[in-house]
Amino acid sequence: MNDDKHGLFELIGADVKAKAASVYDSTSTRAILKTLLTDGTCSMLLYRTMQASQKCHLVPLAMIFNKLIGIFGQCVIGRKADFGPGFVIVHSQGIVINSSVVGGSNVSVGHQVTIGAEKRQSPVLGDDVKVGAGAKILGSVKIGSHVKIGANAVVTKDVPDGATVVGVPAKVVKIFGQRVNE
Repeated sequence: MNDDKHGLFELIGADVKAKAASVYDSTSTRAILKTLLTDGTCSMLLYRTMQASQKCHLVPLAMIFNKLIGIFGQCVIGRKADFGPGFVIVHSQGIVINSSVVGGSNVSVGHQVTIGAEKRQSPVLGDDVKVGAGAKILGSVKIGSHVKIGANAVVTKDVPDGATVVGVPAKVVKIFGQRVNE
Protein backbone atom coordinates (compact mmCIF):
# COMPACT_ATOMS: atom_id res chain seq x y z
CA MET A 1 0.00 0.00 0.00
CA ASN A 2 2.97 2.25 0.52
CA ASP A 3 3.78 3.00 -3.10
CA ASP A 4 7.10 4.90 -3.03
CA LYS A 5 5.39 8.26 -3.48
CA HIS A 6 6.19 9.07 0.13
CA GLY A 7 9.78 9.92 1.03
CA LEU A 8 11.47 8.63 4.17
CA PHE A 9 11.22 11.91 6.09
CA GLU A 10 7.62 12.43 5.01
CA LEU A 11 6.72 8.95 6.31
CA ILE A 12 8.58 9.46 9.58
CA GLY A 13 6.85 12.82 10.04
CA ALA A 14 3.44 11.29 9.39
CA ASP A 15 4.16 8.42 11.80
CA VAL A 16 5.36 10.68 14.61
CA LYS A 17 2.43 13.10 14.15
CA ALA A 18 -0.04 10.21 14.18
CA LYS A 19 1.48 8.85 17.39
CA ALA A 20 1.46 12.30 19.03
CA ALA A 21 -2.20 12.74 18.11
CA SER A 22 -3.04 9.27 19.41
CA VAL A 23 -1.09 9.45 22.68
CA TYR A 24 -1.28 13.15 23.55
CA ASP A 25 -4.32 14.34 21.54
CA SER A 26 -2.06 16.99 20.02
CA THR A 27 0.47 17.52 17.27
CA SER A 28 2.04 20.56 18.93
CA THR A 29 5.82 20.88 19.04
CA ARG A 30 5.75 19.81 22.70
CA ALA A 31 3.67 16.71 21.90
CA ILE A 32 5.98 15.81 19.01
CA LEU A 33 9.06 16.13 21.25
CA LYS A 34 7.45 13.98 23.95
CA THR A 35 6.50 11.42 21.30
CA LEU A 36 10.08 11.18 20.07
CA LEU A 37 11.09 10.10 23.59
CA THR A 38 8.34 7.54 24.15
CA ASP A 39 8.52 3.78 23.98
CA GLY A 40 7.89 2.43 20.49
CA THR A 41 9.01 5.51 18.58
CA CYS A 42 12.55 4.19 18.16
CA SER A 43 11.10 1.06 16.52
CA MET A 44 8.95 3.22 14.23
CA LEU A 45 12.01 5.22 13.10
CA LEU A 46 14.15 2.13 12.62
CA TYR A 47 11.31 0.42 10.71
CA ARG A 48 11.03 3.33 8.26
CA THR A 49 14.80 3.42 7.77
CA MET A 50 14.85 -0.36 7.23
CA GLN A 51 11.97 -0.06 4.75
CA ALA A 52 13.76 2.69 2.80
CA SER A 53 16.99 0.67 2.72
CA GLN A 54 15.11 -2.38 1.46
CA LYS A 55 13.40 -0.38 -1.30
CA CYS A 56 16.76 1.07 -2.38
CA HIS A 57 18.13 -2.49 -2.64
CA LEU A 58 20.53 -1.87 0.24
CA VAL A 59 19.72 -5.28 1.70
CA PRO A 60 22.71 -5.57 4.08
CA LEU A 61 21.80 -2.17 5.56
CA ALA A 62 18.15 -3.20 5.83
CA MET A 63 19.27 -6.34 7.67
CA ILE A 64 21.22 -4.22 10.15
CA PHE A 65 18.19 -2.00 10.81
CA ASN A 66 16.08 -5.15 11.20
CA LYS A 67 18.42 -6.39 13.94
CA LEU A 68 18.45 -2.95 15.60
CA ILE A 69 14.65 -3.05 15.81
CA GLY A 70 14.97 -6.32 17.71
CA ILE A 71 17.70 -5.04 20.01
CA PHE A 72 16.32 -1.60 20.83
CA GLY A 73 12.60 -2.18 20.30
CA GLN A 74 12.35 -5.76 21.50
CA CYS A 75 10.18 -6.59 18.52
CA VAL A 76 10.41 -8.20 15.09
CA ILE A 77 9.24 -6.48 11.92
CA GLY A 78 9.99 -8.25 8.64
CA ARG A 79 12.13 -6.35 6.16
CA LYS A 80 9.45 -6.30 3.47
CA ALA A 81 6.51 -5.43 5.75
CA ASP A 82 4.84 -2.45 4.12
CA PHE A 83 2.71 0.10 6.00
CA GLY A 84 1.45 3.43 4.71
CA PRO A 85 1.93 6.78 6.45
CA GLY A 86 0.76 7.13 10.03
CA PHE A 87 2.13 3.75 11.23
CA VAL A 88 2.12 3.86 15.03
CA ILE A 89 3.76 1.49 17.46
CA VAL A 90 2.39 2.38 20.88
CA HIS A 91 4.69 0.06 22.86
CA SER A 92 7.08 -2.09 20.89
CA GLN A 93 7.80 -4.94 23.29
CA GLY A 94 6.84 -8.32 21.89
CA ILE A 95 5.46 -7.18 18.52
CA VAL A 96 5.97 -9.65 15.66
CA ILE A 97 5.04 -8.61 12.10
CA ASN A 98 5.68 -10.94 9.17
CA SER A 99 7.68 -9.68 6.23
CA SER A 100 4.81 -10.05 3.75
CA VAL A 101 2.24 -8.07 5.77
CA VAL A 102 0.76 -5.07 3.97
CA GLY A 103 -0.99 -2.28 5.86
CA GLY A 104 -2.68 0.93 4.81
CA SER A 105 -2.42 4.40 6.33
CA ASN A 106 -2.92 5.11 10.02
CA VAL A 107 -2.37 1.63 11.40
CA SER A 108 -1.74 1.57 15.16
CA VAL A 109 -0.31 -1.47 16.94
CA GLY A 110 -0.10 -2.16 20.68
CA HIS A 111 2.46 -4.30 22.50
CA GLN A 112 2.58 -8.09 22.21
CA VAL A 113 0.74 -7.99 18.85
CA THR A 114 1.40 -10.65 16.23
CA ILE A 115 0.49 -10.04 12.58
CA GLY A 116 1.68 -13.25 11.07
CA ALA A 117 1.64 -15.66 8.18
CA GLU A 118 -0.03 -19.01 8.11
CA LYS A 119 0.71 -21.36 5.22
CA ARG A 120 2.80 -18.57 3.64
CA GLN A 121 -0.21 -16.23 3.52
CA SER A 122 -0.15 -12.96 5.46
CA PRO A 123 -2.80 -10.45 6.51
CA VAL A 124 -3.62 -7.29 4.59
CA LEU A 125 -4.80 -4.35 6.72
CA GLY A 126 -6.83 -1.40 5.46
CA ASP A 127 -6.62 2.23 6.56
CA ASP A 128 -7.36 3.49 10.07
CA VAL A 129 -6.87 0.18 11.87
CA LYS A 130 -6.21 -0.01 15.62
CA VAL A 131 -4.82 -3.30 16.91
CA GLY A 132 -5.09 -3.70 20.69
CA ALA A 133 -2.39 -5.10 22.96
CA GLY A 134 -1.85 -8.83 22.65
CA ALA A 135 -4.04 -9.25 19.56
CA LYS A 136 -3.13 -11.83 16.94
CA ILE A 137 -3.98 -11.51 13.23
CA LEU A 138 -3.05 -14.68 11.42
CA GLY A 139 -3.05 -16.00 7.89
CA SER A 140 -4.66 -14.84 4.69
CA VAL A 141 -7.15 -12.41 6.21
CA LYS A 142 -8.26 -9.02 5.00
CA ILE A 143 -8.85 -6.38 7.65
CA GLY A 144 -11.09 -3.61 6.38
CA SER A 145 -10.67 0.11 6.98
CA HIS A 146 -11.82 1.88 10.16
CA VAL A 147 -11.44 -1.34 12.18
CA LYS A 148 -10.74 -1.81 15.89
CA ILE A 149 -9.30 -5.11 17.04
CA GLY A 150 -9.68 -5.61 20.77
CA ALA A 151 -6.92 -6.55 23.16
CA ASN A 152 -6.01 -10.25 23.00
CA ALA A 153 -8.41 -10.93 20.11
CA VAL A 154 -7.40 -13.69 17.71
CA VAL A 155 -8.39 -12.81 14.15
CA THR A 156 -8.40 -15.67 11.64
CA LYS A 157 -11.22 -14.52 9.35
CA ASP A 158 -11.80 -11.39 7.25
CA VAL A 159 -13.04 -8.29 9.10
CA PRO A 160 -15.38 -5.86 7.29
CA ASP A 161 -14.96 -2.08 7.15
CA GLY A 162 -15.97 -0.26 10.33
CA ALA A 163 -15.99 -3.37 12.52
CA THR A 164 -14.94 -3.75 16.12
CA VAL A 165 -13.87 -7.32 16.86
CA VAL A 166 -13.12 -8.99 20.20
CA GLY A 167 -12.54 -12.44 21.61
CA VAL A 168 -10.99 -15.78 20.75
CA PRO A 169 -11.78 -16.39 17.98
CA ALA A 170 -12.55 -12.75 17.17
CA LYS A 171 -16.17 -11.89 16.53
CA VAL A 172 -17.69 -8.67 15.21
CA VAL A 173 -19.49 -6.83 18.03
CA LYS A 174 -19.99 -3.46 16.34
CA ILE A 175 -20.03 -2.04 12.85
CA PHE A 176 -19.47 1.71 12.64
CA GLY A 177 -20.36 1.98 16.34
CA GLN A 178 -23.65 0.11 16.13
CA ARG A 179 -24.00 -3.11 18.13
CA VAL A 180 -24.31 -6.27 16.09
CA ASN A 181 -26.97 -8.72 17.28
CA GLU A 182 -25.92 -12.35 17.30
